[in-house]
Amino acid sequence: MLRFLARRSLGALVIIVLISAITFALFFALPSQPALMSCGKNCTPDAIALINKNLGLDEPVPVQYWHYMTGIFTGRDFTVGQCPAPCFGYSFSNQQPVWGTIVDRFPTTLSITLGGAAVFLVVGVGIGMIAAAFRGTWIDKFFSSLSLVGNALQIYFVGVIALAVLVSGLHWMDNPAYHPITEDPVKWFTGMIIPWLVLSIIFIANYSRMTRSQMIEQLGEDHVRAARAKGLGRRAVFFRYAWRGALAPIVTIFGIDLGSLFGGAIITEFTFSLHGLGRLAVSSVSETDLPTLMAVMLVGCTAIVVANIVVDAAYAVIDPRVRLA
Repeated sequence: MLRFLARRSLGALVIIVLISAITFALFFALPSQPALMSCGKNCTPDAIALINKNLGLDEPVPVQYWHYMTGIFTGRDFTVGQCPAPCFGYSFSNQQPVWGTIVDRFPTTLSITLGGAAVFLVVGVGIGMIAAAFRGTWIDKFFSSLSLVGNALQIYFVGVIALAVLVSGLHWMDNPAYHPITEDPVKWFTGMIIPWLVLSIIFIANYSRMTRSQMIEQLGEDHVRAARAKGLGRRAVFFRYAWRGALAPIVTIFGIDLGSLFGGAIITEFTFSLHGLGRLAVSSVSETDLPTLMAVMLVGCTAIVVANIVVDAAYAVIDPRVRLA
């Protein structure tokens, strides 16, 4: 297992370095000058030259990339001040270190993403298992029809309906809002319920259908038939043999869906006016705040890569053949 995780971690490190290099190259591929973006209107050539010097933009691009990457781990000294590690530079819009903004916004996006993932995995896999257990009955047909409807919905549409019905109409819930879990776990949970449900509704539909098909396929496998022939009960066969076999492809698809889940979190943040990395990325694009945008991309990609390593480890636990390979 350790060798397996070491290989995955090394590959993840290479991916992160490549992403950082490509992102940094795109930074300089833009037609506008970074210093001009930071300077704003009525900017003089002397002011642009000063900004280039202050931000280290007057050096060769490879040197700038090296300083940028080493600054993430060791910090950097700018003319405008010292940027402690992890240093992602200074924002063009507010002239503040980018990392402070990332730290403020990341917990909101993390809460939405992890909570939504937990909801659609538990509910989606649970519905799929129930449908497979009662294959051909009205229960199976009901959940199958419900999954088709859920797959056709969109986050921004369901979000508006949820606000109109649950918040404004029935007054069952308060407006979605992020509260740090360390300060008030109850408010954190209640403020995230609607975003979790809205984000997970499409994934629930997909995972319920996928779980149902995988469970039906596993129930017809030879090892499951052999377990039945040995006299094991239906529940033991269902959970000990069929369910574990069905989990492996579900975990694989979950690793692929992590990127889509992050994209869905961005839409969810806009729908409920939550201030996370998604809104920060969009505002950085509109304000041409390249240091902030690059930091958001790197942090988001790193989070997805790390999550994929965790998924690979879970996959290896479920299916020992992966470790042997």
